[in-house]
Amino acid sequence: MGSRSRSGGGAAAEPKVGLGVVVVKGETVLLGRRRSSIGASTFAVPGGHLEFGESFEDCAEREVKEETGLDIEKIEFLTATNTVFLDEPRPAHYVTIFVRAVLANPQQEAQNLEPEKCDGWSWYSWNELPKPLFRPLETLVESGFCPFK
Repeated sequence: MGSRSRSGGGAAAEPKVGLGVVVVKGETVLLGRRRSSIGASTFAVPGGHLEFGESFEDCAEREVKEETGLDIEKIEFLTATNTVFLDEPRPAHYVTIFVRAVLANPQQEAQNLEPEKCDGWSWYSWNELPKPLFRPLETLVESGFCPFK
């Protein structure tokens, strides 16, 4: 990828670190439709910003709990994506860390605890994901990644 000007187009000067949690249940994954300024109306896994000094595992547990009320376990690193959002209302650059997790109790039901950020949560087959996907997740899917391997 070519270099980008730090001052051009109002783009953020520094990349941010996001963390996406691929929560698996059987052969399905949890997705919600975003309402935030970056990736509005796209489908994404639960997640958010990595806080200073926070481990990937702690961030995953916190974000999933804050957004869905779910308790997760068996958190493991999957991969990372590097995404520049130049066509968004607020251009941004994100490195997104992806982790996989399972429900601590399979009987739990996802709740929409941040309705200002998400339209709600549903379980989807990996082979039949809704469209459009949030760009970091789309990059992961297009790479041929499968969360069940």
